[in-house]
Amino acid sequence: MSNDDLVVVTGAGGFIGGHLVGYLQQTLGHTRIRAVDSKPLEEWYQTHPGVESLSLDVSERSNAYRSSRDARQIYNLAADMGGMGFIETHKAECMLSVLINTHMLMAAKDCGAERFFFSSSACVYAADKQTDVNVTALKEEDAYPAMPEDGYGWEKLFSERMCRHFREDYGLRTRVGRYHNVYGPHGTYDGGREKAPAAICRKVIEAKMSGRHEIEIWGDGEQTRSFMYIDDCLIGTTRLLAGDFVEPINIGSDELVSINRLVDIVEKIAGVKLTRRYKLDAPKGVRGRNSDNALIKKVMGWAPAVRLEDGMEKTYRWIHDEMVSGRDSLVNRAPRLASAG
Repeated sequence: MSNDDLVVVTGAGGFIGGHLVGYLQQTLGHTRIRAVDSKPLEEWYQTHPGVESLSLDVSERSNAYRSSRDARQIYNLAADMGGMGFIETHKAECMLSVLINTHMLMAAKDCGAERFFFSSSACVYAADKQTDVNVTALKEEDAYPAMPEDGYGWEKLFSERMCRHFREDYGLRTRVGRYHNVYGPHGTYDGGREKAPAAICRKVIEAKMSGRHEIEIWGDGEQTRSFMYIDDCLIGTTRLLAGDFVEPINIGSDELVSINRLVDIVEKIAGVKLTRRYKLDAPKGVRGRNSDNALIKKVMGWAPAVRLEDGMEKTYRWIHDEMVSGRDSLVNRAPRLASAG
């Protein structure tokens, strides 16, 4: 496609979506971008000059069609989601995001879009494959037989199937990326929807600023995850949509760490050592989860490679500056339709 063709990004007022709009414009050189999010523009995490920015709730059919008009490519990142503390306690709200992808797929087909990206999640993977901290990295086929995370994971898996059938029945070139714990600057770090990397940065900064050198950790801290820096997410997403591979694929780091290790990394960045208090009854998700990147390496000749220490350094510095500045940061507000991840 030409860089003058219209590209649409939904969830553009959220974390990943805001970064994606900037990447499409500033790195890939797209000149016509329509950014869509349900939040008022003043609550978007990032806005970009020269971009058509619309405040529309695309869970409503008419807004999905308005957003998709004349688009050649669509990145659908809009979803009602957050960290584990949110998705374990708002399952019905997470399931309602199926309206977003349903209406966006219908609009993409009827408006003549050629390519459609859906941001799925590692939460689609069968829970019985994630019961050990020393988890075997999850391959794409491990999503079936289906037993995903309740609520959020089921919605993502169902929406993946919708993408497949719209491709098979209508010829819409759909692509599905399964994100694994995306983190970085310009994202939520407070308010109940933040994910572990941002939450831990915030807690360490609060402990250091207050002089109370202790930190609360959800679970026993031994649960394991892999975390992908936002720059890798953007590269993987845009390459997937531009390519010919049609099946769902992992977009995530394969650097497995425990939550305790993640705290170690942030403590080192902050130059502080904290007493750890473990909240064993807090939401903590599966015991272990990691991305198997064999397929993405085969398909793209590439895989996420930003070291966790490097990405966390940038993330910590940004959150620290936001908190120290005392500004009424929009990042502290819990968005309804934030970008997925």
